[in-house]
Amino acid sequence: MTTIALDHLSAGSIVPFGGNRAAIVTPELAASFQPGDHLLVLQDSGDLLHIPVAEKTLAAEAVDRAFAAFQAMRFVSDAAISAFFEGFAARLESESAWAAIASANARDVETARTRGRSATRLAVSHKMRAEMIAGLRAWRDAEATNGQVAERVAHEGWVIEKVNAPLGVVGFVFEGRPNVFADAAGVLRTGNTVVFRIGSDALDTARAIVRHALEPALAAAGLPVGAISLVESPDRAAGWALFSDRRLSLAVARGSGRAVAQLGGVARQAGIAVSLHGTGGAWMIADHDADPARFAAVVLNSLDRKVCNTLNVCCIHAAAAPVLVPLFLQALHEAGEARGHHCKLHVVAGSEDFVPEDWRGIQVRVRRADGRHDEPLVELLPEDQLGREWEWEETPEVSLKIVSDLDQAIALFNTYSPQFTVSLISENPATHEQFFEAVDAPFVGDGFTRWVDGQYAFDRPELGLSNWENGRLLARGGVLAGSDIYTLRCRVRQQDPNLRR
Repeated sequence: MTTIALDHLSAGSIVPFGGNRAAIVTPELAASFQPGDHLLVLQDSGDLLHIPVAEKTLAAEAVDRAFAAFQAMRFVSDAAISAFFEGFAARLESESAWAAIASANARDVETARTRGRSATRLAVSHKMRAEMIAGLRAWRDAEATNGQVAERVAHEGWVIEKVNAPLGVVGFVFEGRPNVFADAAGVLRTGNTVVFRIGSDALDTARAIVRHALEPALAAAGLPVGAISLVESPDRAAGWALFSDRRLSLAVARGSGRAVAQLGGVARQAGIAVSLHGTGGAWMIADHDADPARFAAVVLNSLDRKVCNTLNVCCIHAAAAPVLVPLFLQALHEAGEARGHHCKLHVVAGSEDFVPEDWRGIQVRVRRADGRHDEPLVELLPEDQLGREWEWEETPEVSLKIVSDLDQAIALFNTYSPQFTVSLISENPATHEQFFEAVDAPFVGDGFTRWVDGQYAFDRPELGLSNWENGRLLARGGVLAGSDIYTLRCRVRQQDPNLRR
């Protein structure tokens, strides 16, 4: 087979993918492609991903540093790793360091809002700062597992052991949430190294965290340069370049569903294991015997802010609807008032008669990423759209479906949800046991949905919350934390020199 270097593209050229399909090179792609650039063709979607040579170089250099640092980490003591986490936390506590980070973040927030982008998860706060510091100190105090014997089998004349060992270089692409730095730094606890690429909205904040807290902490603890690296590029092509580098042992992506799926496709084609975290939206199901006071409380407490584990869909048993629907609507209204805004309700067609007349036909001001809009308070939703996640800013937004029984609610969840988080409100313990077995979700509860968080639930900041959509649960549990990033090595101790087979 003859191969040639790809130094240009022609508009209208056919690019085969998937064995029997083809994508077409657009004029825009052809005009922007330069010698030295790379073109990735995703075999599942036909996406043509253009990686300029500058982005490829930036990502490769970051992986170079991380790969060299990984080789050096085997000689770094657990005490030095603990010192890094404490140093990172202490620098975030420093008022001068935090002032520089907050200033950079204010610029990022203003730029994002000017571009009509969401700043809800981008803006740093005192609570976020405290949680980052607490998370880092949790890693400081976490048990070091490298070198631990996970399994031991004794034979006559010899013994074999499975020993915990670091995995390698982790690539991590995430959306504009600055606190993820502290979450993902946990991979160092198990002796790994990591390369970050953060969304363009938060790039200045990320640079400030690196400059004023992370890099000084690495240096003071004596950890190798490159143990944690940031690809300083606002171009999403830098993420594609990072995830196509075969030196990565694991690729982790958090963000919007479309972008995460694309990044996962890049990594899989490169033969890299992936853990993708892109679709959220929690469900709550109220059975016929749901306690009204409990139901009202957990609905309200599941709508305090919009993140992946926020209540997105509520299914209420028809027999309990006359009592529970008014409580649900009141909790939704209170959640909006708590944020100084209205609320928004999507009712599945066929369930609208359970919503009172005074909620219908009303226009409300809805706050979205690109500004405020006048919209109906209540809109009808086709049942097959129940899986849609409402990405609200300050206006709590949910879907409501009245079901004939619990089995119907479970079937709807298993069919339309992202198979992520679900709560059942019922007073019957046997029903909860049956529900746990029947529902296809890694996170199952009996109250508010916002408990699904590694730091809140397990005192371990997470890289991401795995779910089962498209096989996204990674190995050891629904919460993927730095302590989960390890592999196993086998070591034999032979007492009998004359062993033979």
